[in-house]
Amino acid sequence: MSVFRNAGHLFRLAAVFVVGTVAFLVIRAAVVPRSFGEYGHYRGAAISEIASLPLHFAGHQTCETCHTDIAKMKSAGMHAHVNCEACHGPLEKHVKDPSIDPGKPDAAVLCVRCHAASAARPKWFPQVDPAQHSGGIACTTCHNPHNPVIAAGGSK
Repeated sequence: MSVFRNAGHLFRLAAVFVVGTVAFLVIRAAVVPRSFGEYGHYRGAAISEIASLPLHFAGHQTCETCHTDIAKMKSAGMHAHVNCEACHGPLEKHVKDPSIDPGKPDAAVLCVRCHAASAARPKWFPQVDPAQHSGGIACTTCHNPHNPVIAAGGSK
C-alpha cells in the first residue's frame, strides 16, 4: 500500500503554490522599479528625477540684488537668517518678470506658524499667544516683518 496513492491533492496544492510564486515574481518584476533597493529601501532613480524637476525658487541672494534696502534692514534684525522665500513663497517667476507681483503674505497667518507659543520650541525663541498678543490685528500693524524689533512705521 503506497502512502501517495491518493495524494493527487498534494500535487495540485504544490502546483498552485508554484504557479502563485511564479505569478508573484512576474508581477513584482513588472511593478517594482529596477532602481528600488539601490540605496537601501529607496528607489535610486528618484534622486535624478527630483533633480530634473524645474526650479521654482530664486534664492535669497537673487532677491537681495534688487531689494538692497530690505536686505540691509533684514540683516540687522532677528530674521537675518530667514530666507525670503520662506515667507514670500517661490519667487522664480517674479525674478524672470519683475512686473509679476508676488503679493504680500497674510501676516496674521504666516507669523503664527513660527511664533505661536509652543512647548516644543526653545524658551529663548520669541513666542506669543496670538489671541492675547494682538487680538486679531495683523502682526504688520505693530511689527516690521523684515526686522520685527523695528516698529511698522520704521523706528525702534
